[in-house]
Amino acid sequence: MEDYGDGKLSIYRAARSIKRRDNTLYNALRSIYEDSIFVGEISQLWPDLPLLANLRCGFWYSPKFHSTCYFKSTDGHTNNWSFNTSRLNLHVALLSGQKGGCIIVDSTRKGKRFPDSMSKTIPIWTCVLNRAILHYRNKLCDSESSTNGEGSSSNCAGDAKLENRGWDCSLHLPLWVPDTEKAAIEERLEIWTKQLEASGADIASVASCLKKPLRPLWISQKTVIWLNEVPDHNSWDFTPIILVSASSSIGVFQHRTTSEFSWNYIPGAGDDEESWARGLTPTHFWSHVHDIISSGPDLCNQKVAEIVEKDRVYRAHRGENAPQVSVKNQKLADAVADLSNVELPLALDVLNGDTTLKPSNDAYTIFWIGSTNLAIGTTKHAALISNVDCVLNCDQDSVSINLPDSEAHLHLPMVSSKLDRFSLFNNLPAAVKFAKLNLSQGHRLLVCCRSGEDVSVCVCLAILTSLFDDKGTFDDGRSFSETCITKLEMRRRLVFICKFAITARPSRGNLKQVFGFLTGGRVASA
Repeated sequence: MEDYGDGKLSIYRAARSIKRRDNTLYNALRSIYEDSIFVGEISQLWPDLPLLANLRCGFWYSPKFHSTCYFKSTDGHTNNWSFNTSRLNLHVALLSGQKGGCIIVDSTRKGKRFPDSMSKTIPIWTCVLNRAILHYRNKLCDSESSTNGEGSSSNCAGDAKLENRGWDCSLHLPLWVPDTEKAAIEERLEIWTKQLEASGADIASVASCLKKPLRPLWISQKTVIWLNEVPDHNSWDFTPIILVSASSSIGVFQHRTTSEFSWNYIPGAGDDEESWARGLTPTHFWSHVHDIISSGPDLCNQKVAEIVEKDRVYRAHRGENAPQVSVKNQKLADAVADLSNVELPLALDVLNGDTTLKPSNDAYTIFWIGSTNLAIGTTKHAALISNVDCVLNCDQDSVSINLPDSEAHLHLPMVSSKLDRFSLFNNLPAAVKFAKLNLSQGHRLLVCCRSGEDVSVCVCLAILTSLFDDKGTFDDGRSFSETCITKLEMRRRLVFICKFAITARPSRGNLKQVFGFLTGGRVASA
């Protein structure tokens, strides 16, 4: 049945209308709030284990996370399995080694119990890391044995070698993954392990920190847990990575009624926040959660608009970038993904070489890349950071930065490769030139962009590769002029950056532009 203007709706339009009615702002936020109660209950079963959010969906489901991680579901899709060295998440392994494990929160809209990030991506990650750690430990034993002589009683000769033989390197997948798919993944494990070892990742630090192999465990709202028999995580012979799927795996919508309001439950409501959040961030939501939930379906939109506008005015008064939030047409909202509202206040403090992972209460923490005098941060906080000498702003919008020398601030507007395939490529020569001028004088340089996760990371990668040797020492570009940069070498530099900038999420399109710049070539237009 089609709509010919006689007031009759087609089945398609009727379905779309019902979906828009059910997928309201209040329904999404109320669903998140209800699911967060489950997340809180699970986290209290193992209170000593840090709670991590898998970006971006998982970040909505708790008012307080210890840190964040980024495991993509696409890396676990059937016939598309991969181990991505651009998303190593080594800080998760280090944190798990320090604390005896961790809890990771995510969700999915698709009616599954778990997203593919938890069903396959993270299990692949734990298995590959375990294999790389075992290889490292065996090499260390062999090295000590050869140094001390075969007849000597070296530490590795006895107990350590026996411990290595008991190190679990098998692939642990949930029961619902078919055996055929498990076999196909296992065929690729050795290749991925070699890729990890060749990437230059700091396996030694992870190996020294982890006393037991990593292993995933899965918990959803359908999981039966006997509260009087919850095991102590220290009693396991592995380091648990507890994967919590926050939402119920019921159908797409479920009507629920309370004493005050009726609303529709949405599984995985935190996903695709650009299409429903209206400028609200997880931080704002949890700061005003009771006001928002108690406002009800009729007043929710107004309440959220007031919160977002109040924050915008506050930031504008402080001289920060604060554009007005406009609610787009639904079709347009789905077409463009703007990451500007994702707030990540958690960081790794490496200013003094301290690699102990801990939550940060400093909203203006930036990521210093080792001892390179390079730092990565967000444009939002660039004006508030005092321990830098110069700033390279890669955001589309300018920001007022108080520096003694006006030439110490360069604004090069760049956009994601989704909007312009050549934006980074065309701006990188000026960016590297600016960095060379300042770094050669010993200045501390901050590279910033809107999110601090993609464009700024790629610009920093170009600078690090162009001006530093493979040991991370500034050499004014001498080693770069004598080296033919390969994708493997660029990947090694990226891994080095990600070791410090733990929220880095460079996109494939932007990395292709960096490689095109470094090789003196042209970025593919297709």
